[in-house]
Amino acid sequence: MTENQASTNLRWRLEELDFSALDAAKVQARDDIFLLVCSASFVESGADVYAQNLVDYFAGDAETGAWLDAHWMAEELQHGRALKAYVQQVWPDFDWDGAYADFFAEYSKLCTTDELEPTRGQEMVARCIVEMGTTTYYQALHAVSDEPVLRDLCWRIRTDEVQHYKHFYHYFLSYRELEHLSRPQVIATLWRRAAELRQSDADVALRHAWNWRFRGRADAPSYDAMSRQLFALMRTQYPVDMAMRMAIKPLQLPAWLEQRMERPLSAVARWALLH
Repeated sequence: MTENQASTNLRWRLEELDFSALDAAKVQARDDIFLLVCSASFVESGADVYAQNLVDYFAGDAETGAWLDAHWMAEELQHGRALKAYVQQVWPDFDWDGAYADFFAEYSKLCTTDELEPTRGQEMVARCIVEMGTTTYYQALHAVSDEPVLRDLCWRIRTDEVQHYKHFYHYFLSYRELEHLSRPQVIATLWRRAAELRQSDADVALRHAWNWRFRGRADAPSYDAMSRQLFALMRTQYPVDMAMRMAIKPLQLPAWLEQRMERPLSAVARWALLH
């Protein structure tokens, strides 16, 4: 697929971002916002690596493979370009390319087919959890920032991620029937992937963004202290209820049971975020 072909499948384009409305003074001095945006730009920019693994994994499934290649991967890469452009507009002295090269050298070694679930249906469940994580991440980032261009960009990405979730969920339903996936198998997959949300690629990206942001600075906070600060900031606006609804949807519970479970699960999640 050529770049021109990919651009025809996008819901929006980088050129639509109004950088003339940028109020850089609102975020330039904020290390927390920088790290949240920059680390996200690294992960999204490396999307072609893990996306290609998925395309290969679903070889023979023409519908899924075509959507992964022509829509999902194209949109993820655009997210990376847009976030990179934002970083370079607001923090022009930051060596994004150098930092990304360091990140990618480590990150690319993590993106292997061994990381995929044992069946295609279970991988679609895992994808639902990943898209839940990205949707809620960008919604929270949109809420904690008052810079208008960043808020616009975060909402655009958040909307894309919701659509990605819907597609993965649709494909999961098909594979669930084909593979006769049991609810315990689905629960096990949900649990495994949810436990990994704060690890792996996101942690690698944040660590490299932090390292390059503070290199040579005498006032550099520790990585652990900075991580705690970011977590505290994001949890103030984290959409817990939405996360729970998206997380349990693949369980295909009766509507009455799903509604009864949402509130206690959300309460547990809020408690975990606060402790």
